[in-house]
Amino acid sequence: MAEDENAQGNSPLTPAVFHTLLALGREPMHGYAIMRAAAEDSQGAVRLGPGTVYGSLDRMEDLGLVEELPGEAARRGEDRRRKYYRITGRGRVALEREAGRLTRLAELVRAQRIAPAG
Repeated sequence: MAEDENAQGNSPLTPAVFHTLLALGREPMHGYAIMRAAAEDSQGAVRLGPGTVYGSLDRMEDLGLVEELPGEAARRGEDRRRKYYRITGRGRVALEREAGRLTRLAELVRAQRIAPAG
């Protein structure tokens, strides 16, 4: 399964998975906050809709990349139906691997003078 390969670091992460892990790497969030973080982090280039975010979260939870935090919304005094998620150790490893892969690609592009340094 492609997403399982992603979780193992054998394939690039999808933008939705990468931006979700990046957002959750800062703090636990609910789906709408993840959507806002992805748009902000990408300067508007990545816009995740509810179907993409919640579908990705379900698959990522199955792969052990994220986990739901039961009762977090109530603890924060928010609507109890709101689901909060946090990144797991496995998710952090996948995020770090992808960040390293992207860094190596950016270095390659700069080395070949395809894009300016910096």
